[in-house]
Amino acid sequence: MSTTESLSRSRLAAAAAFLTQGLVFISLTTRLPDFTDRWDIGELYLSLLLLMMVLLAGAGSVLAETLAQRRDSASMLRAGLLVIAVGVVVIAVAPVEAAFVAGMAVYGVGLGVIDATTNMQAVALEHRYGRPILPSFHGAWTLGGIAGAGLALATASLPLETLAAVAVVPLAVAFAPLLPRVGSAPDLSAAAAVPWRPILLVGLGMVLFYMVDTATQTWGPLYLDDTFDTPSRLVALATLPYLVASGVLRLAGDGLVARHGVVTVLRVGALVGAVALAVVVFAPTWPVAVLGFTLLGAGLAVVAPLSFSAAARIAGGEGLDPAVRQARVDAVIARFNQFNYLGALLGSVLTGVVGSGSLRVGFAVPMVLVLGLLPLARAFVAPAPGSVDGPRPSGVGQAG
Repeated sequence: MSTTESLSRSRLAAAAAFLTQGLVFISLTTRLPDFTDRWDIGELYLSLLLLMMVLLAGAGSVLAETLAQRRDSASMLRAGLLVIAVGVVVIAVAPVEAAFVAGMAVYGVGLGVIDATTNMQAVALEHRYGRPILPSFHGAWTLGGIAGAGLALATASLPLETLAAVAVVPLAVAFAPLLPRVGSAPDLSAAAAVPWRPILLVGLGMVLFYMVDTATQTWGPLYLDDTFDTPSRLVALATLPYLVASGVLRLAGDGLVARHGVVTVLRVGALVGAVALAVVVFAPTWPVAVLGFTLLGAGLAVVAPLSFSAAARIAGGEGLDPAVRQARVDAVIARFNQFNYLGALLGSVLTGVVGSGSLRVGFAVPMVLVLGLLPLARAFVAPAPGSVDGPRPSGVGQAG
């Protein structure tokens, strides 16, 4: 098999992992109203469960960073896929509430491992291709989410136990030809010289994105269910149009960034996102709220992939041994992924706590905070101090 063919197979496998992650996550979140009814869970209790899951996902990401340097990101991604397969089955068929909570915990750990390792694989492949391709990987996540939301709409009348069938997908993808490590495992101190200060600014932008993204995907269906007279079979429409709009923009993201530049794309997206959330907050009817969620997906779609590309670029490492460079970038991506969970914490927990009386108030929080992307946009293209390669639009790194 040629190198080009092997690289294409690895790219397809990594995209399948992103798609699987989106499929499973959205399949679960769109059925949250059913789980809250089954276990008589209030919004505050659900916020605490989501907090537990976010914290365990953060722990899973740290675990992935540590073990990926000793093994590789491909092996850790396979392990994470197997873990979420177990988690989703336990969540779906749990006979008692304690088993449901345990399933959420298992899923949280696996989610963290997959979050880190899929982006390690994506950044490594982006470097191999020598051009930006991260938006398309995140577009695959969105396509998976669309499939998950569609599945939830199609199976809304079926017993919750049927959700366990989703576990077949991560089990299958775990055997895909992911990108292997290049060279032997390096010294674990290889990533010590990373310039973290500029990475923190980009990370703050990712926090703002995931705050909005998680609030929408976690609380959107409940918002439609609790605030409006929305037919129960249609509450997944809080998520599905959002994901469709996000997927379209992500697939077009490479061209938009090349034509208009990172800063313009991010700033326009932030303004569109704030307007969209205002539509959601002040919506008089559920179709208007769905329109707001759709516009929101279009506005903020490319923030996450541009964040990971910027972090990998700032990590530097040009001219280093491939294995050392790999360890450096993998460490950066795994630690940078923690901003994902800080944003998820704000989106899932803060939105639920602030909106415990009314989710309109809960969605008003990200409506204001998302405007923080306006001043942060410049950090996505600023050259890293002391970097030998300067600003580049694509990520760096070898195989995870």
